[in-house]
This record gives sequence, structure tokens and C-alpha cells, in this order.
Amino acid sequence: MAIVFVLFALLVLAVIVTANWYVWRRLFRDTTRGPGPARRAGAVLIAGGWVLAITALVAERSGAPFWLQQVLAWPGFLWLALSMYLLLAVLAGEVVRPFLRRFLERRDRAGERAAEAGAATPAASPTEKVTVPGGAPSAVPAEPEPAPASGPPGDAARPPAPSRRLFVSRVVGGAAAAAAVGTVGYGTYGVLRGPRVKRVTVPLAKLPRGAHGYRIAVVSDVHLGPVLGRGFAQKVVDTINATQPDLIAVVGDLVDGSVKDLGPAAAPLAQLRARHGSYFVTGNHEYFSGAEQWVEEVRRLGLNPLENARRELPFFDLAGVNDLAGEEEGQGPDFARALGDRDRARACVLLAHQPVQIHDAVEHGVDLQLSGHTHGGQLWPGNLLASTANPTLAGLERYGDTQLYVSRGAGAWGPPTRVGAPSDITVIELASRQA
Repeated sequence: MAIVFVLFALLVLAVIVTANWYVWRRLFRDTTRGPGPARRAGAVLIAGGWVLAITALVAERSGAPFWLQQVLAWPGFLWLALSMYLLLAVLAGEVVRPFLRRFLERRDRAGERAAEAGAATPAASPTEKVTVPGGAPSAVPAEPEPAPASGPPGDAARPPAPSRRLFVSRVVGGAAAAAAVGTVGYGTYGVLRGPRVKRVTVPLAKLPRGAHGYRIAVVSDVHLGPVLGRGFAQKVVDTINATQPDLIAVVGDLVDGSVKDLGPAAAPLAQLRARHGSYFVTGNHEYFSGAEQWVEEVRRLGLNPLENARRELPFFDLAGVNDLAGEEEGQGPDFARALGDRDRARACVLLAHQPVQIHDAVEHGVDLQLSGHTHGGQLWPGNLLASTANPTLAGLERYGDTQLYVSRGAGAWGPPTRVGAPSDITVIELASRQA
């Protein structure tokens, strides 16, 4: 098993090194005439970016001083996103490159043909008048003026025009770099601006008429940490409160760090307001960050942790189960404890961080499961990979008599960037079929 892991690690390392060499070649080697400072700077940029990224990940996981995590996180995590989109943009440039080269070749050939046609047309030779003794003036060809010995001043110092191949490489490389930087910049702005509100109506067969229009604000994957701090938490809280929900559901991955480091960042959660309170279940990242301490901290802030537990609300049962990551600590999900003895004639809403827990929810007669975890893929084309590991990537789907809603999440993990998967806070409006 250890040998397989080592071989896999070496394969991944080889792929990463090859990909980055390819990016360096296209952006720096192919766009310069020869060895020089530009190529060395490109190598330092790419290698340095990966050093920062790896160091940032290690610092976060090893519990390094929080100030150091913050210093490393911004450049290191952003490089992860930028390097991916540089690679994708350079690969896309391979499609454009031959078409641009052919266009330039045709343009040059057309120019050469026009020049040849102009040279083939004889021009009248200049003449000058001379007087022959004893006769009339006669026109004779004038002596051509000697060509200047050298061109205009400064021509000798002017660099030669780039070759067609070099010109194409510079155009494609420049466009690829601009596209990658623009994509990451816009995706980062989208995260820092804060999540937008998404509204979804979910009909429940067992919901009484009095609960028609009941609003549940669902927030997941806030990921408070070295990058997203107290200011971001305040934006999330303000956005939720502005929807005036009846109930607030925080479905995991609230933090990436200890209570000691992130307690001040999470403090705005105490301002959450809903008619029937705020509830919390753990996500996998809570178990990387000290789940027991965070459960106590959110309770202190006024949230109600549901650790494999259930509350009977006026119109339906609200249950919550721990995340699957808790199994390693003996605190995994326990559906029997949370749902085993409930009255199945009542509607039931379940909070469970990961969408894959839907299969247990179906077995226990849950009407609606609210989840997060996927981030909607966060960085395209990451959605293609995430969709293979989750039954639902984002949105509302039905599994038998159970409906599953998956939020794309409010924050971001790793790079504070989203591409093709904008962040959201979802207001679920329950609908009674009796209304």
C-alpha cells in the first residue's frame, strides 16, 4: 500500500512539474529571443508561487502562528487558482496559434505579391536636357543618384523586427496571461463582495397549511480562516438577517482554524436573528479545526448545535446529524439517534453537511435534506470532478419521497476565488400542498 501511495505521489509530482514547465515555456521561453532576465524571472515566479502555496497549506494544517498563516494564505492560495487558469489559457492558445500563424502567412504573401506587381510596372527614367554644340537641346538619361551609405540616424540601434513565430507566441502568451489574471481577479471579487441571496420554493406533502411560506435561510461553507475573516462574517450575517427568515440553518464548514485564532472572526454570528432560532451542524472542516470546541463556541454565540439530535418545531421536525469526518473521532452521523423514534406523520427537515448522506435520509423518511460541502465545484472545471463524488452538485433534486437541496456555499476554501459557481445564501420557502 505504501508503494502504491509513493508511486501515485511521484506521478502527481511529475504531472505538476511538467505542466508548470509547459506554462513557463509558452509564456517566457517562447516569447523571448534568448536566455536573459525575463526567462529567469518567469522561473522564479512559477517556482516561488508553488513554494508559497505549499507553505500556506502546511502552515494552516500544522497550526502555525495565525499571523504567519494570514501572510502566506493570500499569495499562496491565489497562486493555486492562477496557475490552474494559466495552464488552461495556454492550452486554449494552442488552438488559436495555428490559425493566427496561417493568417499572418497569407497576409505576408499578399503583400509580397503586391510588391512584385508594382516592381513589374516599368517607370519612366528621369531625363535632363543638354545642349549639343551647333544643335538643339537634347534629352538624355540622368545619372542615378548614389544611394546613401547608411539609413537614417538611429536605424543601426533599432532592434530587428520579431519573427513570425515569435510574434505569434507573444500575442498568444499575452492573451493567455491576461485571460487567466482577469478570470481569477473577477472570481476573487465575487467572493469578497459577499454571497448573493437565492430563493427556492420547496413543496412538502406533510407540511400543514399554517406553515405555508415558512422561510429557512441556509448558509454553508463560510470557511472563516486566514483569508476570510470577521468582515466577511459580518457580510454573511447582515445578508441573512435582511431576508427576515423564520429559521437559520448553518450546515457545516463554518471555519478553517481553531477557536483561539478565529473566535473573534466568528463573533458576528451572535447577531443572527430568526423567529425560531439558528441551528448548526458540523462539516468535515470542523473536525480539522477542533469540532468539540467549535460546537461549544457556536452555542455560546446563540446557535443551537444539532449533534445527531432533533427538535420538534411547531410545524415540522428539524433534525441534524454530524458530518462523516467525525467517524474517526467516534462522533460520526447517527441517523437512528436523530430520527429513529420520530412521528413520521410530521414533515421532517434534516441538516446534513454532505449530499452523500441523502441515502440514509431516504431510509429514515426525511422529507427535505439541506446540505452544502460541494461549493458547486468552486473553480471551473472543478465541477466536473465534484459532480462525480456527490449525488447532487448544487440545487434541488428528488430522491424517492425525499428532496435534497445543496447550497453552493457562502465562502471559499483555499483560493478565495469562484469561477462558474457563485456563492449564495439560499432562502428555502416551504410550500404546503394544503394551502
